Amino acid sequence: MRLGEPAKIRSAINVTPLVDVVLVLLIIFMVMAPNMRKGPGPEINLPATEKPREQGEGVRILVTIDERGVLWIEDKPVVAERFGDGLRSAAGAGKNPKVVLQGDARLPFGEVRQTMHAIEQAGFPGVALIAERASTRVRKG
Repeated sequence: MRLGEPAKIRSAINVTPLVDVVLVLLIIFMVMAPNMRKGPGPEINLPATEKPREQGEGVRILVTIDERGVLWIEDKPVVAERFGDGLRSAAGAGKNPKVVLQGDARLPFGEVRQTMHAIEQAGFPGVALIAERASTRVRKG
C-alpha cells in the first residue's frame, strides 16, 4: 500500500450476534411450546383409535367433556340443565351445523353416550366423535 492510496474495504458479515439471537429464540420456543394449546375448551386426553376418519369442513360446534364430566361448548363450561340452549345459541343462524364431541379417554362411555343423547334431543342429529390416531406398533414375529 502506498501513501495516499485508499485502503481496500473488506466486507464480511459478523454472524455471531445473529446466531445468538436465533439460539435465544429457539430456547424461548422450546420452553413455551408445551404450554401452547391446540383448541378451545379444556385440555383432555383423547381416546386412541387405529383409523380415525377425517372430518369434513363446514360449520361445527365443538363439545368437550373433561375428565371430571364437565360439559364445554367451544371454550365455555355449561351446566347440564342449559346444555341444549347453549348448543342452539352456539349454532346461531348457521345452516346444518355439525356437532363434534370429544371426551376424555378416562371417562366411562356411558357419560359420553348421555351427552350424545342430549345433543340429539337438542335438535342436532348425528354427532361426530373426535379420537386420536394410535401410534403404530412394530410387531415382532
